[in-house]
Amino acid sequence: MLKDIKQNNVQARLWKSIMIIAGAFSFAVCILLIANYFQINRADPVNTNVLNSLVERLNQNPNDESLRNEIREFDLLARKAYFTNQWQIRFGGYLFLAGVILFIISVLMLDSINKKTEPVPFPLENKLLSTQKSARKWISIAGILLVIVTLAAAFLTHKEIGNKFSQKAISVIKLNNSDSLQRSSNAVVKNDTIKQLGETSVSDTAKANTASSLEYPTSAMKSNFPSFRGPGGNGIAYKKNVPEIWDGLSGKNIKWKTPVPLHGYNSPVVWGNKIFLTGADGTNEEVYCFDKNSGKIIWTTVVKGIKGSPDKSPKVTDDTGYSAPTVTTDGENVYAIFANGDIIALDMKGKNVWSRNLGVPDNHYGYSSSLILFEDKLIVQYDQRNSGNIMALAAKTGNTIWSTPRKVKISWASPVIVNTGSRVEILLISDPCVASYDPLTGKELWKINCTSGEVGPSVAYANGIVFAVNEYAKLAAVQISGQPKILWENNDYLSDVPSPVANDKYLIVATSYGETACYNPKTGELYWHHDFGTGSYSSPILVGEKVYLMDKKGIMHIFKADKTFSLIGEPGIGEKSDCTPAFADGMIFIRAENNLYCIGK
Repeated sequence: MLKDIKQNNVQARLWKSIMIIAGAFSFAVCILLIANYFQINRADPVNTNVLNSLVERLNQNPNDESLRNEIREFDLLARKAYFTNQWQIRFGGYLFLAGVILFIISVLMLDSINKKTEPVPFPLENKLLSTQKSARKWISIAGILLVIVTLAAAFLTHKEIGNKFSQKAISVIKLNNSDSLQRSSNAVVKNDTIKQLGETSVSDTAKANTASSLEYPTSAMKSNFPSFRGPGGNGIAYKKNVPEIWDGLSGKNIKWKTPVPLHGYNSPVVWGNKIFLTGADGTNEEVYCFDKNSGKIIWTTVVKGIKGSPDKSPKVTDDTGYSAPTVTTDGENVYAIFANGDIIALDMKGKNVWSRNLGVPDNHYGYSSSLILFEDKLIVQYDQRNSGNIMALAAKTGNTIWSTPRKVKISWASPVIVNTGSRVEILLISDPCVASYDPLTGKELWKINCTSGEVGPSVAYANGIVFAVNEYAKLAAVQISGQPKILWENNDYLSDVPSPVANDKYLIVATSYGETACYNPKTGELYWHHDFGTGSYSSPILVGEKVYLMDKKGIMHIFKADKTFSLIGEPGIGEKSDCTPAFADGMIFIRAENNLYCIGK
């Protein structure tokens, strides 16, 4: 009996020591987290005031390149500060919870040991038990309140840092894109926290009912430019003898330019001798067909009378508009979609084949995901607030073949369809994941969490690797052979609008603020980065061993896809442009602010 009492006393002292240490540790972390919250509210951790003063100086002297570079250095420091603070808060929260759990376990163990000891004789026992019960009650209440306050402080600090970092981001974007701040800020992280990588999910049906490795893109697709960013939407043009020299002011190598009746941010699509665009202004929706050789508008189809179409157009921002999505074509029909959910198929003479309304997208900037085709299926990415969806419509009838719900947030990116060598997959990106779907059935093949925020850039694919990027989130390379996994990641040069492009040797990432970077696609090694001075909303297109990147002033930056930066030329059209060019038959087609241009020798 005496031996058991001694053993219990030893265990009691041990657990009491653990309880004191765990309690002290949790209390210290608690105080640090709460103090950090008040510190964040008193001071800006990303030097916004310093940046604002630098921006004011640059506004007075906009040609000061050294000052511009200094501001960009502050931007990189701010980004690093953001990720460091996010990690510290998250890690501190985990430490606090671990300390609290250990404290609770030690209290329970100590209480269990005390119950084994001989009770104090009545009536002192009754009074003591009553006192202990009351003490435990108030200590428990105080502890619970402290835990709640601490976790709330950690959450609010996390959120506050995100807000302050967003303000910093907007300041930098304003500096680099003063003529279009609102659109550039679409991808700034506002209230979303940076999610952890590594959550993967492979559907049980991934090995069944998938599109086999057929010819995709087809030779007909490669001979034309049938969708946004070319065949499959992957940013590669299968062309040769593409012009490298032109001048819009003198007319050199400008074969023709034609005014586009209604404004739009969609890009040209080419099939045979026809080029397709759309335009809309909130009242009118139109589809245009241009003659490739002369630039003459062959036909204009006014989109109206669609069943289910809303009487009033949704609110959109000026930088997105009512016709941001690019059309797609299979050479038999051309397919277009607008901001109010109207979708239409026209034959090559402009006559209505079918039309329907998919429901007005719940999108605070405006719908912008472009269409793409797989065989006889029209693929529509319809990620909106609270109801993400990917669907396939019958190209000939418009009937829904399959529709797959998605647990994602709004996305402004577009689908990409790739042939991995063993099957064909639809690749989509939205907060928080990149996901793959079978184009035949809509079954989810795999997904992996690797992004956050308001996602604008589409993915790129090359040699079994998917590249996903978003401003103020990260650049992630996802290896998709076998179980998908993060191959590498980086957060130095990130895009909020232009999509990346890659081949088996190089990955090119263009930003909306003028920086362009080239990486080793397998290792993430940075080969080079170059500041063109003017940002881009157009996506880079890989043409053979050359990259064509249009900036917002209408200058085409042509450079080699190589380990070292090598500029080939910088011809311009003399007009602003936000759209990605199309390539066909030795010619380049560029939609500018008011006109459609044809560049050719």
